[in-house]
Amino acid sequence: MSREDLLISKENSVLSLTLNRPESLNAFSPDMILGLTNSMKEAQTDPEVKVIVLSGAGRSFSAGGDVKTMGDRTATHAYDHIGRLNELILTMRNTEKPIIAAVHGFAAGAGFNLALACDLIIAADDSKFALSFSKVGLISDGGGAYFLPRLVGPHLAKQFFFSGEPISAERMYQLGVINELVPADKLREETLKLATNLAFGPGRAYGMMKKLVDHSLTATLDEMLEQERITQTMMIATEDHQEGVAAFKEKRRPVFTGK
Repeated sequence: MSREDLLISKENSVLSLTLNRPESLNAFSPDMILGLTNSMKEAQTDPEVKVIVLSGAGRSFSAGGDVKTMGDRTATHAYDHIGRLNELILTMRNTEKPIIAAVHGFAAGAGFNLALACDLIIAADDSKFALSFSKVGLISDGGGAYFLPRLVGPHLAKQFFFSGEPISAERMYQLGVINELVPADKLREETLKLATNLAFGPGRAYGMMKKLVDHSLTATLDEMLEQERITQTMMIATEDHQEGVAAFKEKRRPVFTGK
């Protein structure tokens, strides 16, 4: 199935969402953002979906905002557009399932920030990343000013924001922004391998891990210790935990069900 600017497919518990405006390097459109938001919300309540993969059609992951239409936007249009983008980013954060960004070509501007909002990033070794907002006299939107400083520190984040110049995938990998760097012709294969491995994992535990790690960015140690204590107490009662213990004792691979 598809929603014009977004291609949607589901196979083996993996939901694939492909940005589909290749003629504009998958620059964002209102339909694309709405489609992504709705798909993420639906995935959260769909027991058949264990992992979400976000990628781009054509030559690049995403160029972010559509520069060709920027000069025609009013302040009201920009406010509404960023509001829709914010809803998408928050939906991604609140989705208790791993989200993988598979990046090739360029991930620029809000396209880069969309990748940062995912839980994991796997990228082609010849891809490039750019926070190009300063090139058109804008600031970062889509959560970049939140995500990037937490990954690389404030000084490097400011450098990347100020310059707006492309950054190689290799450097992003060395900085810990990218989880896996693979040959371009292996990107799809390696992404599906990673997604499938996660799909067979303990989904409830992944969801709780995601919440805890994200919360830790603004929490105190006391708060995190208590959250771990409460959450672990909950996890002990899950079927996945019982299956994991049984499989360990029986020296076999566990069969998790996400319950």
